[in-house]
Amino acid sequence: MSDAFALLVVGGGPAGLAAARGYRAGGGAGPVAIITDEHRPPYRRPPLTKELLRGESDESQLPLEDDDWYERSAVSLVSGRVVALEARDRAVALSGGRHIAYGQCVLTAGAEPTRLPVPGSDHPRVRVVRTLDHMRELHRSVTPGEPVAVIGSGFIGCEISSSLRMRGHPVALVSDEAAPNARRLGAEAGAAIRDWLAHDDVDLHLGAAVERINHAGGVATVCTGEARIPCRLVVMATGVRPRSELAAAAGIELADGAVPVTSAMRTGLDGLLAAGDVCRADNAAAGRPLRVEHWGDALNQGEIAGRTAAGEEAQWDSVPGFWSTIGRRTLKYAAWGDGYEHERFERHRDGGFTVWYGGGGRLVGVLTHQADDDYERGRDLIGKGATWN
Repeated sequence: MSDAFALLVVGGGPAGLAAARGYRAGGGAGPVAIITDEHRPPYRRPPLTKELLRGESDESQLPLEDDDWYERSAVSLVSGRVVALEARDRAVALSGGRHIAYGQCVLTAGAEPTRLPVPGSDHPRVRVVRTLDHMRELHRSVTPGEPVAVIGSGFIGCEISSSLRMRGHPVALVSDEAAPNARRLGAEAGAAIRDWLAHDDVDLHLGAAVERINHAGGVATVCTGEARIPCRLVVMATGVRPRSELAAAAGIELADGAVPVTSAMRTGLDGLLAAGDVCRADNAAAGRPLRVEHWGDALNQGEIAGRTAAGEEAQWDSVPGFWSTIGRRTLKYAAWGDGYEHERFERHRDGGFTVWYGGGGRLVGVLTHQADDDYERGRDLIGKGATWN
């Protein structure tokens, strides 16, 4: 295999694959390689906390492309871990000592899960879920019927909690929020999600911070104030941080821990672009930089980076958004994601609802359940800068 590529992609997630696709779609004809430290082709991550965790799908359904696509598209897969980004020399160094030169590089290293800085959080009985290997470890570590505690009430924590209940586990969800996702989505939306989880028999421990996790005799105990929650396993779903250390070591000044890029996904270093969870990108429609951690936006940004590398004029100007499935209920969310001042909750007759979010005199977000027309209309209005009324 060549040790020089016209386009080198560092990271095998959705943004990485989309960068290779975008480069080819934009007319890029040079050799392309994707370096992945997971030692497998890029795959779909959303099912990890939903269908795959519930046992409703298997790993064969995860790959984003079949093996033939890489040969047809002349995209090489390199298994390894990049330990240095030598931007001035346009090369990367791998942990085994190999150096690979590039004409242009797209950094799509993604993000990694964080753990609460409390005693006991680094014990083997405390798991995180981000990759297929994490999911395999979770399956090996606990069997149906054994109790699990999930720490964190964001979308991932809620998805995992309901999926584990559907798989036959007693589940306790622990969070310092008064209601799941209340800080992000507001009190009424948080209350709706809380009711869904309660209906699914998830044991909710809300409004108290985790102080420590004790471990003794094969049992983990999550301690929050006066509560003591015993379990077989703890899953920590407390957020992620960008894997931006390569860029920082190469001389890029980070923005809130992420790699700042233009709307065309260019960094401040010649020949280096970045996309996906690792970056904070200018959004041409929003008129400001945004930090998002959504699957669809990683695909979008990756494609833009690839097309930019191929010489096309491309820019990120779409409204960020994603879907979340909690049990059998789907939420659809689109928003600039950097805060709101007003919210309006509308309940629909069929059990669905819509939440509209406003800020700075504009519509800045929409959340829906069983209201797809509102979601599509809201996303369009947000992108057009519609006024809040």
